[in-house]
Amino acid sequence: MPDQFDYIVIGGGSGGSAAAGRLAEDGSRTVCLIEAGGRNNTVRVKTPGFMPFIPKSSNYRYETVPQKGLNGRSGYQPRGRGLGGSSAINAMIYIRGHRWDYDNWAALGCTGWGYNDVLPYFRKSEANEHGSDHYHGASGPLFVSDQRYVNPASYAFVESAAALQLPRNDDFNDERQSGFGIYQVTQRNGERWSAARAYVEPLNSASNLATFTRSRVEKLLIENGRVTGVSIRQGRRRKTVTARYGVVLAAGAFNSPQILMASGIGPAEHLREHGIKVVDDRPAVGSDLQDHIDYVSSWETTSRETIGDSREGTLRMMKAMVEHRRKRTGIMTTPYAEAGGFWTVGEDAPAPDVQWHFVPAMLEDHGREKVKGHGFSLHACVLRPESRGTVRLASADTKDAPLIDPNFLDDERDMAVLRAGVRLSHRIADAPPLAAYGPTDRYPVDLNDDAALDDLIRSRADTVYHPVGTCRMGSDESSVVDPQLKARGVDGLWIADASIMPRLIGGNTNAPSIMIGERCADFLKAAHAA
Repeated sequence: MPDQFDYIVIGGGSGGSAAAGRLAEDGSRTVCLIEAGGRNNTVRVKTPGFMPFIPKSSNYRYETVPQKGLNGRSGYQPRGRGLGGSSAINAMIYIRGHRWDYDNWAALGCTGWGYNDVLPYFRKSEANEHGSDHYHGASGPLFVSDQRYVNPASYAFVESAAALQLPRNDDFNDERQSGFGIYQVTQRNGERWSAARAYVEPLNSASNLATFTRSRVEKLLIENGRVTGVSIRQGRRRKTVTARYGVVLAAGAFNSPQILMASGIGPAEHLREHGIKVVDDRPAVGSDLQDHIDYVSSWETTSRETIGDSREGTLRMMKAMVEHRRKRTGIMTTPYAEAGGFWTVGEDAPAPDVQWHFVPAMLEDHGREKVKGHGFSLHACVLRPESRGTVRLASADTKDAPLIDPNFLDDERDMAVLRAGVRLSHRIADAPPLAAYGPTDRYPVDLNDDAALDDLIRSRADTVYHPVGTCRMGSDESSVVDPQLKARGVDGLWIADASIMPRLIGGNTNAPSIMIGERCADFLKAAHAA
């Protein structure tokens, strides 16, 4: 006999953890959380400063198909694997996006998703150490904290922006997003606070929440147009799990459409190419992929105050590991992207259109390549890209990575925004007090030469890890889910992750994904009550 629960949640990432935790919290419903990875209950995951060294078992480490907009290069797409999902491997930055983003969702037909509709859920999820106010919550499960350690260069970055008359901002999540400052992070007492630590781990002893880890979903089980459960693989063993009331798919912007397509829901012609029986011809599944294209400017400094690969820097980090183990303070609490900001570079932008992340270290290839010496890096990303890509199947087997094509910089408008963002990055780095660090540009270019700058951008730009849109929400019949996150074309299925976003929000996507999971749980409770 198959295991049976009231609800099944597929994916223990940001949205899935929130949905499962809220469905199970009062004990009245039985919930099964299915996660392909492990529990992520390790020192490497919990210690913020170990972020570049998180093991492969916690990261899918996807690659894109070759990108024509990136001079034919394949991009890197890290995605969290295991409980917490990408919140277990990310930079922990707590950003919600701009009011306009959600009001725009509502204007596009996502009724009930305007800013005033979603703000209560952000507040509900949050335990901000500054307490509760109109914009922030203090009693939620997701701890949001000021950083326990900030490198002096990160403060210098904020002051250099101010020297250019770019205002300081102490809270990017209130009414005013624009400006520059130090980011708040999803940490508690100097440790990473993933969505799983917030929503799932407190229920570890609860009898009504079963958590299946290292369990890969092969496909959804669909009978007479209704999703009734899932088929999973646990090592060599195949297992069936069924749901009385509903299944929540929260496997992320890449794996949610992959699971749908493997189950017969997606573009019919593509499914037939892989020998998959078509249950629902839904072209929007795996389409509308949007991601923040990002360029990292990098400078080597004469100052050795920044994090770096040197005898002095290595000794400093060894001491920091001891400090963190004893007191949960010091350099090992760094999210690396310690400071940043939002600003508008386009004439017609409705809200800030570029975000910066300042890192007091030299980055190369997403931190995978070691760089000798000391310096700093400055990310600039296009917040609302016009380029659209796809996720498609490489095979009918979900063990095979999907084909990911963000189609970066396909739209010239994206290049225009990124070009302006990179130029402002250099103006900030040239201003005091950052200028006192003695920075030398590691990739010098004539910033006034559009063609030269564009070629440099295309040779080095890549994702800043925020894919969305592949199971988009909408009121139109061609959308994948309706505004209550219920899947179209089949019954008994809801989707609760970043894939449902009709447009990419202006900021980091972890907090919005958690908000989506919170809302999905309420939608299911209401549907069950009815």
